[in-house]
Amino acid sequence: MTFPIERTAVLTGAASARGIGRATANRLARDGWSIAILDIDGTAAEEAAADIAQRHGVQTVGVAADVSDEASVDAAITTVEASVPPIVAVVNLAGISSPTEFMQETKKAWDRVFAVNMTGTFLVTQRALHGMIERKLGRVVSISSISAQRGGGTYSKVAYSASKAGIIGFTRALAREMGEHGITVNAVSPGPVDTDIMGGTLTEERKQDMSKDILMGRVGTVDDIAALICFLVGPDAGYITAATYDINGGLQIS
Repeated sequence: MTFPIERTAVLTGAASARGIGRATANRLARDGWSIAILDIDGTAAEEAAADIAQRHGVQTVGVAADVSDEASVDAAITTVEASVPPIVAVVNLAGISSPTEFMQETKKAWDRVFAVNMTGTFLVTQRALHGMIERKLGRVVSISSISAQRGGGTYSKVAYSASKAGIIGFTRALAREMGEHGITVNAVSPGPVDTDIMGGTLTEERKQDMSKDILMGRVGTVDDIAALICFLVGPDAGYITAATYDINGGLQIS
């Protein structure tokens, strides 16, 4: 499949310089994609977009968006549609962790985890799909987690694991509906990755401890995950849909 020369990838939660989203945005920009960064921190989103534009010479836009709020998502995607080329890919990366044990979890905190991780994925994807369906071309990639398959065991506990399991079901069901429109829908399920969602920057000691059961002997990097995401949103992945890709160095063998 040949993609249009002018095309945009929307990435949520991608403002952090150390995150998977930022690494993915840089790789996609290197490949000629225009980039839209949606983040709860609007200033950081704008700064990230400006940095990517300066590095790679592509069109970018950074927009403040609370992915759990429908009006905020609608306004953000409207801004993107008016600022950069047509949206061909959505990468749902925005997420929050929850290290609280189940019996100490509160409904308020539970609802917030699901609002960002699950409802945010729903809202952004649904809003962006209108244009994709019209153009009969699109890619949706959402970030799940090894925690969804192993029942935690890394950093976050039940709320996070349950929300990320929801991403897998969401991906499979949405793929059934979107196939007729030429749109693929996939999930990526990372194992431990050296990002701040693991409770802050990982020390070398903590990384070594987390690597004990990983066959490759190390935690993942943001570039490990970004490379897979970039393949899944690219033209060569047009026959891959409803799939969940484990990328965990062999920590979980499915």
